[in-house]
This record gives sequence, structure tokens and C-alpha cells, in this order.
Amino acid sequence: MKIKTAENIADATQDLSGLAERRAINGMYRAQDESALWPICGRFNATDRVIRRARAWERESGVALCGLEYCYFLESALSDIVNSY
Repeated sequence: MKIKTAENIADATQDLSGLAERRAINGMYRAQDESALWPICGRFNATDRVIRRARAWERESGVALCGLEYCYFLESALSDIVNSY
């Protein structure tokens, strides 16, 4: 399977909006998730964790992320988790 970049995922969902867009983006990130192959200390799924982190950030900040900026948030948070363990 070819891993899609944030830009690829945002482009694939550009015709959607709101909750449909969010679900499609989350689904694409989950579909390419490899946390089970490389468990971080065997404790959690990194993709699910960053999706929850994005929701919490949006709640706390009052800013709704969408499209490419949401994908970049997920990519950055994934990178932080993977590189910190």
C-alpha cells in the first residue's frame, strides 16, 4: 500500500465538507495506520491518539480545523508521538 501524504488526503476529500470531510480524513489516516506493526511501547494506537488530540485542541481553542490544515495537524502530532518514544 502506498502511504498518502497530508496533501494527498486533503486533495481526495476536497469535495466533502464538515463531518463528512472529517470522517473521510480520519478513515484514510486509520487505513494507513501501522501502529500495530510498530507499537509504541506496546501501549496505544498513535493514529487514534492524534485524532483525539485534535478534537481536544479544537475544543480548548475554539478553532475548527478542516481540510489540509487538519491533515497537517494530524501529521505533526503523529510525528511528535513517534519521535518522542
